[in-house]
Amino acid sequence: MINFDSAAPVRLKGVGDGFWITLDPSHSEEVLKSEIDKLFGNLKHLAINASVVIDVGDAKGHDDLLERLKSYLINTFEISKVSRPPEKRSIPTERIRQRDLSKGWNHHRSDVLMLRGIVRSGQKIESRKHIIIMGDVNPGSEISAGGDIIVLGRLAGKVHAGFPEDESSIIFALEFRPTLVRIGKTTASGIDEEVRIKPEYACVENNAIIVKDYMKTNPFRKMPWPEAI
Repeated sequence: MINFDSAAPVRLKGVGDGFWITLDPSHSEEVLKSEIDKLFGNLKHLAINASVVIDVGDAKGHDDLLERLKSYLINTFEISKVSRPPEKRSIPTERIRQRDLSKGWNHHRSDVLMLRGIVRSGQKIESRKHIIIMGDVNPGSEISAGGDIIVLGRLAGKVHAGFPEDESSIIFALEFRPTLVRIGKTTASGIDEEVRIKPEYACVENNAIIVKDYMKTNPFRKMPWPEAI
């Protein structure tokens, strides 16, 4: 790392594969260029194709000066890229981000049940949270979950999502043809027999179960930052 007197108009340090310039924009452009010449002259070939960040701290209103210094660095010392420091996140935003990251998925035990294969007539599948099935669910089978039920195939059995009383859960299938649907305490039977080979999902609205076209009203679009389940 290269460091220079903190009182100098221009200070330089190595960062990663490039350099970070901290300058005092209260000095004239001629003074700043002269200081840059001294610092980058010492670097010689190390400056060629390097990335440089120009930092003026909290100083405002120096965009034109920085653009001229950017062009000067590129044309004089063959710098490949000159940029400004990345914007700092606000304290509340950063706290939320760190909180979410602290909930890393690898640090949680999941109650989600994921199955691959056909659920046959007479079989009963249960989970305390969500169920994901990569395969078909045949008539005569029963699926019960404390949360959502996701079927990546044909759903033609009896399903109960949100057991026992969570009516915010959904039931999704690539081919939605269940014989009985329950979400929380709400039940719907006699789902019409019209063949609709397209992704659909059931949810509770106005105390009734309705089936929606997934491609038109994606239920996952409004979900927040991922959380471990």
